[in-house]
Amino acid sequence: MPSCFKLRSALLLAAMCFLIAEVISAEQMTTCDSDRFVVHRLNCDYGVINVQQALYGRSSSLVCSDGRPPQQLANTQCERQGTTDDLSSRCNGKKTCVVNTDAFRNPDPCDGTFKYLQTNFTCLPAITVVACEESLAHLFCDVGQVISVYGADYGRRDRTTCTYKRPESQIQNVDCLRPTEIVASRCNG
Repeated sequence: MPSCFKLRSALLLAAMCFLIAEVISAEQMTTCDSDRFVVHRLNCDYGVINVQQALYGRSSSLVCSDGRPPQQLANTQCERQGTTDDLSSRCNGKKTCVVNTDAFRNPDPCDGTFKYLQTNFTCLPAITVVACEESLAHLFCDVGQVISVYGADYGRRDRTTCTYKRPESQIQNVDCLRPTEIVASRCNG
């Protein structure tokens, strides 16, 4: 049963337990790009986003092809490198993620080809744990499951959490650091 470390301030932790062998059906969102303002929206009604794969470019002549001349659809080997990592860092752990496709246009992976942003993602169940100063956060999963931290805040995000016997001066600063990587490295697996 994995557990984490003693806290010196409020910690809000969004973690999840999942079966290693669990099969989760993937969602897919495709947004046809253009020269105008276009947004790509991922949404999970339940749980949080976990990006599996993302493509900005063109891998099919059929996707986003309506009204396009054949020469704009011919190159199906068009892919911007790093799209999955970029979208993962922006969206993982959120319920909703809205990204402007402008973020992926430069550098242009294939000039003259009409492009789209296509994302395969899953909606994973999340468990939220709050631990106040001088408290311990115990994270555990059932047998056969592992912990995966998707987000952590250390400090204070609001003026209502962990306020018992705290003077007003200690609950004013709501600027919070995001030590997700630190908490994940100590708790995952």
